[in-house]
Amino acid sequence: MATFLYRVGRFAFRHRYGVAVAWVALLVLAGLGASAATPPTPSSFSMPGTEAQRAVDLLKERFPGAAADGATARVVFKAPGGRKVTEPGTRAAIEKTLSAVRHSSPQVADVADPFRAGTVSEDRSTAFAPVTYRAQAATLSETAKDTLLSTVQKARTGGLTVEVGGSAVQQDEGDSGAEIVGVAIAAVVLVLTFGSLVAAGLPLLTALLGVGIGVSTISALAHTLDLGDTTSTLAMMLGLAVGIDYALFIVTRYRTELAEGRDREEAAGRATGTAGSAVVFAGLTVVIALAALSVVGIPVLTKMGLAAAGTVALAVIVALTLLPALLAIAGKRIVGRRGRRAPAKRAGGRSTVGARWARFVLRRPVSVLVASVIGLGALAVPAASLKLGLPDEGAMPAASTQRKAYDLISEGFGPGVNGPLTVVVDAHRSHHADAAARQVRSTVRGMDGVAAVGRATFNPAHDTAVITVVPSTKPGSVKTENLVHRIRDAGADLSDATGAPLLVTGQTGMKVDFSAKINGALLPYLGITVGLAFLLLMLVFRSVLVPLKAALGFLLSIGSALGAVVAVFQWGWLADALGVEQTGPIVSTMPIFMVGIVFGLAMDYEVFLVTRMREAHAAGQTSRQAIVTGFHHGGRVVTAAAVIMTAVFGSFIASGEDSVKMIGLGLAVAVLLDAFVVRMAIVPAVLALLGDAAWWLPRWLRRVLPDVDVEGRKLHGARESAGPAMATFLPEQDRHAASVRG
Repeated sequence: MATFLYRVGRFAFRHRYGVAVAWVALLVLAGLGASAATPPTPSSFSMPGTEAQRAVDLLKERFPGAAADGATARVVFKAPGGRKVTEPGTRAAIEKTLSAVRHSSPQVADVADPFRAGTVSEDRSTAFAPVTYRAQAATLSETAKDTLLSTVQKARTGGLTVEVGGSAVQQDEGDSGAEIVGVAIAAVVLVLTFGSLVAAGLPLLTALLGVGIGVSTISALAHTLDLGDTTSTLAMMLGLAVGIDYALFIVTRYRTELAEGRDREEAAGRATGTAGSAVVFAGLTVVIALAALSVVGIPVLTKMGLAAAGTVALAVIVALTLLPALLAIAGKRIVGRRGRRAPAKRAGGRSTVGARWARFVLRRPVSVLVASVIGLGALAVPAASLKLGLPDEGAMPAASTQRKAYDLISEGFGPGVNGPLTVVVDAHRSHHADAAARQVRSTVRGMDGVAAVGRATFNPAHDTAVITVVPSTKPGSVKTENLVHRIRDAGADLSDATGAPLLVTGQTGMKVDFSAKINGALLPYLGITVGLAFLLLMLVFRSVLVPLKAALGFLLSIGSALGAVVAVFQWGWLADALGVEQTGPIVSTMPIFMVGIVFGLAMDYEVFLVTRMREAHAAGQTSRQAIVTGFHHGGRVVTAAAVIMTAVFGSFIASGEDSVKMIGLGLAVAVLLDAFVVRMAIVPAVLALLGDAAWWLPRWLRRVLPDVDVEGRKLHGARESAGPAMATFLPEQDRHAASVRG
């Protein structure tokens, strides 16, 4: 592979302008395709195979005009100063507001009158009106949302409190600005790393171009493939992350080759052949992690994973082709003035911080390893108490109208009213539909945790009934989840007795099934991702123990990061300092996304560091020398990449929503620990203890595995590039060992 990529790098270097123009033309074509494409309809959410989804599908079939999955809203009214909403003046104001809501949009299907529907609190201080829409929340027009919110705003007169919640008022998050923050931080770190504006600009330029093409392509195909906005967001975030990382690694290797005296074209070829090989395999690990999201069985996650995987693959191709062309165009400016004045000194006369750190670990590997493992293990302890769930409006910022509406309903009617369950009775094959519905209501009413059971509402064919069940606990609580399971368990006996199967759905039921589906897929996903990456890394390093160490180290870092998230957002540690308003279950999707994103970045750091060690070892250095060599060349690269990613993810902690804070903290801690504890401390300590055994591979496996030559042994003069120049950075005993071995 190194030989092939070497030729690719030299070709792109020689044909610099043609390659650059081709990529720019591709960006323009992708942009034109995105602008000319049919605007995407917001993607519908479905969970095939779950009971909640089967209930929704049944309601669509039996209640064709009811919009079973349509958007809903709740307009909540609270009378001022101890007065009652039933007073004539207050009631008239409420009815006027609801009339305005009813005529606010043609997408409004129905607005219930709280005085007729019985949604007035016992003390008559609070009332709420359910609003249903013909369209799903994802397809509801912005005009309908804005008109609803403005109507509520106008109704706040005479001391009357009016708030609104529900899926109909979910606002698009829009651009958080994290991408801009990330690019700005990356620019600063890259300038400090390279000491050259040109060298710092190339990784940003190639990453932005790759992301531009990837996101534009996703936009062009969004309507055809039913891709949502979150698909582009994930692709953009990961595309920027890996695009900067990959270009950073190749540019660093190119500057090293120049410092060792090679001409620019040869340096570009070697950088692409050696560092580019590492980039290919690092990219493959990320693609595996993202594509493996398909095992969850939720179409939205599958599409997000595959689209992001395509963007990462594009980032690899850009780094291997466009970057050598830009290196040729940049000329000597890639090194910077200081580097051009003293190239020899930069190549071999000064030890780096990475090399000094590696020597420190080599002197005391056991202490470093034990301290690191104990520290990460202690951080991972809270993860044993991990509880997953999906946030509701009670987790939104306290100043939002959705949160205020949620709190008013909880105070006036009880917490369960914010998340009622929808029980669907399929009496299609039952001869006594009314009796079946009555028996279901009676059974559910007698269960613990049930606050109220509504009347059965039948469809026109009188073969399907809908019953609303109000829990006595809030939607996201474990007790409410247990109630869902109890109703479903009772459904089997009720079906036998009445001939009418029972299904539980509603937003709470959907969230319970979603969490269960994620939980069930987490271990298979982890097994597939880590297993395939292990095989891939075994191919790269031609070793069994090095990939095993990489996988175990990742499990330590991800466990520690989850522990930190649980400690803050579930236990409440440092909650006030981080602005966490409410503790509770961890967002269900977080562990699986954290595994996918962090695993990809962690394997990037592993490949960047260890391939250089492997290259040095294959060129004749001892295992200890190879560790120092790897850190001399790769330590700064991994540090810069990790600082960039930690800062970008950490910027999400400033968000007003706890769920976004949670994701930001988890990813930032995971990257920080994986890069600076696992890769920078545990990796060299373990390799030092293993010695040459780290590169052991059974003979039969050596014969079976193809030699991909990531370290570039087949390149002419490859042995020289890891030889004399590095002797300066090695301890005296290691230089003596090198001379004996040589």
